[in-house]
Amino acid sequence: MAGVEGRVAVVTGSGGGLGRQHALLFAQRGAKVVVNDLGGSRDGTGAGSEMADRVVDEINRGGGDAVANYDNVATPEGGKAIVQSAVEAFGTLDIVVNNAGILRDVTFHKMDDAQWDAVLKVHLYGSYHVTRAAWPLLREKNYGRVVVTTSTSGLYGNFGQSNYGAAKLGVVGMINTLALEGRKYNVHANAVAPIAATRMTEDIMPEEVLATLDPAFVSPLVVHLSSEECSTSGEVVLAGGGNYARVHYMQAKGAAFPGVPSVDDIASTWDQIMDMDGAELGQPLSG
Repeated sequence: MAGVEGRVAVVTGSGGGLGRQHALLFAQRGAKVVVNDLGGSRDGTGAGSEMADRVVDEINRGGGDAVANYDNVATPEGGKAIVQSAVEAFGTLDIVVNNAGILRDVTFHKMDDAQWDAVLKVHLYGSYHVTRAAWPLLREKNYGRVVVTTSTSGLYGNFGQSNYGAAKLGVVGMINTLALEGRKYNVHANAVAPIAATRMTEDIMPEEVLATLDPAFVSPLVVHLSSEECSTSGEVVLAGGGNYARVHYMQAKGAAFPGVPSVDDIASTWDQIMDMDGAELGQPLSG
């Protein structure tokens, strides 16, 4: 099975944590890797080349093939430059893994515009910028794999993370449509929801829980979704501590009215509308 051997992968935010594990596993499986990392802190401030350089050196010393990129995913120019790094170094691009992320946790009533914008620009806009720059290449070569990183904070909510949760559910909306638009071009798009011990979660979870959540558990899923053999597209898969599970929206049977219902009609059938017994998988309206 070819898997990802010989393919070219961009992994954003791969100077540490989950991204580093993804990059290392891609290289071990024979892919050529662009290791992108701005080199900043957890909140997105600062920059430097050390983090990406260390991962590239680790890959190349191990017999792999990797180059570093230090551009910022949060800008259109950064997204284009990251993709251009792959083309210049390896001649093409096959796989985009959108992993870069920052945190600016604060309760909603204390949220300011800068905290909101910073998180959305990295997670949501960053995934857009890099994928948008890569999309014409993937369509033209009739092959591509796109993986975005969502979160249970977006899927289910988490106290103090309205900005992060909004961005993380936003990338799911993006891949739902990319899966439809990419189908005839053999371009698949999926989301992973990782639960892992990284600098993003080091002070959020208890130490005994973090000890069971090695980031390496997540990377086999990412590489599988990026492989030639995987035909899955438009899905969200949770991964953490050796557990893997599909996440999907379900639609209840609900209630139907022959005409426009009154507010009282809605109220009187509310239990039926909310009843998930016999619910089915949600489906797109077209495609």
